Amino acid sequence: MAKMSLEVQAMSGQVKELKVSPSANGDSGGSREEREEFEEAAKTRPVTGRRTRKVEGGVFFPKPENAVTVAVSTRVLFRTELEQKVFEQRGVEEYLRYQIEHENEPFAPGPAFPFVKALETVNARLRELYPQSEDLFDIVLVTYNHAHVGIRLINTINHHNLFIERFCMTGGSSPIGYLKAWQTNLYLSADADKVREALAEGIAAATMFTTEKLTEVSESQLRVAFDGDAVLFSDESERIFKAHGLDKFFEHERENEDTLLDHGPLKGFLEALGKLQKKFYAKGQRLDCPIRTYLVTARSAASSGIRALKTLRAWGLEIDEALFLAGAPKGPMLEKIRPHIYFDDQMFHVEGAAEMGTVAAHVPYGIAQKHNQKQSAAVRK
Repeated sequence: MAKMSLEVQAMSGQVKELKVSPSANGDSGGSREEREEFEEAAKTRPVTGRRTRKVEGGVFFPKPENAVTVAVSTRVLFRTELEQKVFEQRGVEEYLRYQIEHENEPFAPGPAFPFVKALETVNARLRELYPQSEDLFDIVLVTYNHAHVGIRLINTINHHNLFIERFCMTGGSSPIGYLKAWQTNLYLSADADKVREALAEGIAAATMFTTEKLTEVSESQLRVAFDGDAVLFSDESERIFKAHGLDKFFEHERENEDTLLDHGPLKGFLEALGKLQKKFYAKGQRLDCPIRTYLVTARSAASSGIRALKTLRAWGLEIDEALFLAGAPKGPMLEKIRPHIYFDDQMFHVEGAAEMGTVAAHVPYGIAQKHNQKQSAAVRK
């Protein structure tokens, strides 16, 4: 991925560099022609009021303790690069004025948009099978924005026919406390600092990036792919590899193949997906389940895979497909899987997946983060 313009933390006054892939003309919001075409189309279809989306017999607002809550930031659900430039170049007041003046022009979809649509597809199937159940995905839109921007966000959600009723507009404050109150199962953001803060509080979280190339994904089945070490599992084994090399890593795994790995930051989200999968299995729909999970790991199957599989089985978790790549590139495999999102703790794999068109999210957890920091420091010297 190439570096491009600046990510602006709305309302905070801070500017940070965001690694994404630019479009051909160097602008982060897609080609100018595409953006202008979208905006012109939006102007001819202004959103004048909220749509009624009643689900017969459905539960609109599941309680947090029953739902699988996914919190997404505005900057990953929608494309807001132009608005961020306004904030950066003109300041807060002009930014708010711009948002109000354009509040009937919906934002274009961002990298998390297909994932959120897939969550809603699963909800529709669950409501058909269990009309009174609160075991559903509950999507919360989290933004640093001032409440004035809420009108444009609501108009955008209605324009794209999304079912998102819970908002958290913090006006520049950290959203982490609210995420805990929502009992959030997953938080997706473009702000790596806030993602690290969420992980430190025990909330599954990952940083998403906007990429130029996106592979078409399924509209009927949610596909989620996970790396193993430092994502589903702890970074225990990865620490051995980083410190002592591959041979010592294999030796460590053979000696400890009957010792369960500790949990990693995304284990809870896989558990939540499994809980919903079992709702479909109970109705005889295992082969037609709209949720499918994947383990895509650099581990070798014979040399170090058995410990990972035994750990998952002991946890009572099922992975639909497991790919042990023995160090081979992950991008080509992910291109075949076409997941709505792939989680990895190493930017090298995230960037490689993105180059193949996969929406990949970085989990900044474990020893690999310190290793990357040392590499970056060495480059600066």
